[in-house]
Amino acid sequence: MQARTQRFTLGTPRTFQISPDGSRVLFLRSASGTDPVHRLHSFDVASGTETCLLDPAALGGTEEELPAEERARRERSRTRGSGVQGYSCDAEHRIAVAALSGRCYVVELGAGRVRELPTAQAIVDPRPSPDGAHVAYVSEGRLRVIGSDGTGDRELAGEDGVSWGLAEFVAAEEMGRSCGYWWSPDGRWLLAARVDATALPQWTIADAANPQSPARTVGYPAAGSVNAEVSLTLISLDGQRIPVEWDRETHEYLAAVHWSEHGAPLLAVQSRDQRSLQFRTVDTHTGRTELHYEQTDPVWVDLVDGVPAWTASGELVTVRAADGAYRLFLDDRAVTPDGMQVRSVLDVGKDVLCTASMGDPTRIHVYRVDADSVQQLSTVEGVNGGTRRGDAFVLTSLGLDEAGVRATVHSGSRALELESLAVAPPLKPQPELLELGERGLRAALLLPSDHVPGTKLPVLLDPYGGPHAQRVLAVANAFTTPQWIADQGFAVLIADGRGTPGRGPEWERAIHHELAEVTLADQVDALHAAAEHCADLDLGRVAIRGWSYGGYLSALAVLRRPDVFHAAVVGAPVTEWGLYDTHYTERYLGTPEENPQVYQRNSLTDEASGLRSEMLIIHGLADDNVFAAHGLRLSAALLKAGRRHAMIPMPGVTHMSPTDEESAEHFLLFQLDWIKRALEVR
Repeated sequence: MQARTQRFTLGTPRTFQISPDGSRVLFLRSASGTDPVHRLHSFDVASGTETCLLDPAALGGTEEELPAEERARRERSRTRGSGVQGYSCDAEHRIAVAALSGRCYVVELGAGRVRELPTAQAIVDPRPSPDGAHVAYVSEGRLRVIGSDGTGDRELAGEDGVSWGLAEFVAAEEMGRSCGYWWSPDGRWLLAARVDATALPQWTIADAANPQSPARTVGYPAAGSVNAEVSLTLISLDGQRIPVEWDRETHEYLAAVHWSEHGAPLLAVQSRDQRSLQFRTVDTHTGRTELHYEQTDPVWVDLVDGVPAWTASGELVTVRAADGAYRLFLDDRAVTPDGMQVRSVLDVGKDVLCTASMGDPTRIHVYRVDADSVQQLSTVEGVNGGTRRGDAFVLTSLGLDEAGVRATVHSGSRALELESLAVAPPLKPQPELLELGERGLRAALLLPSDHVPGTKLPVLLDPYGGPHAQRVLAVANAFTTPQWIADQGFAVLIADGRGTPGRGPEWERAIHHELAEVTLADQVDALHAAAEHCADLDLGRVAIRGWSYGGYLSALAVLRRPDVFHAAVVGAPVTEWGLYDTHYTERYLGTPEENPQVYQRNSLTDEASGLRSEMLIIHGLADDNVFAAHGLRLSAALLKAGRRHAMIPMPGVTHMSPTDEESAEHFLLFQLDWIKRALEVR
């Protein structure tokens, strides 16, 4: 069921946009909890009825032929499923625009009519101008524009070997910036990114299972190497160009762009060492930029979704590390209280809509913030988010009491729930949320549903355990797989250690230069504290499994602490940090040239001879984020050291793990069977 429902997410409404008058909410949803094809829907607030506006099946079928740029965008955003995966509207919601199999479709929202624009084929990221008169898009790395009536298709910017209008790899993978062009509020200009990746190291991804297929070469910005060269140009619809100027030698990362009617275009540009983040305004007549504010930090400056931005009154909205918390600032005034950890900014108008945790990192609420007050809008004790337009907003909530996402439209005094077609999991997770050890590590302990106290249980740790991601949240769906594993006769422990979000700058910066030592120590401490809390944990039979950073942590556990961990499933691990990307790796470890010892003590292959426990390595051979070289080099080092291990190479699989139903099902079943045999569980 998990495989068929894409982890019980299909059929859930998502990607909301609200009309200016609050009368209509657009959203995406598939037709059932097992249908992977997403469609564009409209919800009428007055009548409470919904209409399907854009259905791929009605346009010739649901089979997809995606351009390479679109496949890359979906990989960076970890997007599964098919059909309408994104859409954009003009300011007044007269039209919505979406791409299907590289073709551009316009939905006339008033009439409900759908028509295809005669664009160049293989399009990516179409977006209408705010006035609805034009649609910009990218095709084969070239930025183009066409009238929304289908006339005047033309190229605005394009060069062989260089892309225009697309985010480069590290921006999309690590900075949270998926856009590569931005419309001016009046719809007459675009601010476009030019990305020259020709100097990047060229890495090869081969389809080893199909040697007749040609290998694919990609530019990859490995730690210590060069980044893609990113610049910005203002381009008018009639072809005028104004280069945007800032010191790209000192601040080479373009982290964010904001262009609204409330002020000049804003750029967030970051230095290579990530200790400086500048917010610069752009003079649209000359292209010159002026420093508006600079954040600095001796370790690193964080990037936060949704900032910088202007309020309606022209105040600069930022999130800064101050007083032990990530605080929301309007200009130079902190407007959130001590102890509130701001997670993201959702919307900026007369006030600010943001998400934050107050005291408890397992709960994330939505707040409305202005210069004088902070108001909590969400009530579900779990993870909340949403979007807003004017006085209407959509609130999404996940909690422990029920599975799935609840999406509620709030307009005036009305609160209307959008229908979810998601399949409910056939089991109810029963996590015990804990604070463990002297650091109060947030953890979840799951025992078999029919557990008899006094019965010893083998233990499986199931962490991510690294930066940017939390596993321990007050959300039922986060624990469906762990509960299923627990019901097979395990105690499953999930712990968020230092470096994970939600507990403030000092907590996150504790891993600086010490990814391995700090994150592993917290997993060991959590295990021992959990065993003191629950005497039924059998510390003589302990396994650990993880993916990506969790895979790295799992390998680290059995290599360095075989006295604690007896088996590890190591999924898509980073094993040599010199093989991972610049923006992520250098934030925590610096560059390999500056800190060779730091890289050595945080990498794994040199420690292969220390393996005394069981290890299963799993790696997708098509992974363009954590390349298969990581898993293969670890396996080769273990073989050279004479250390027994197992490895599953997965042809055609990327960093997202298997996506087809059969492979996804057996991917989990095989891991469970292997862990049972490794721990001699019967």
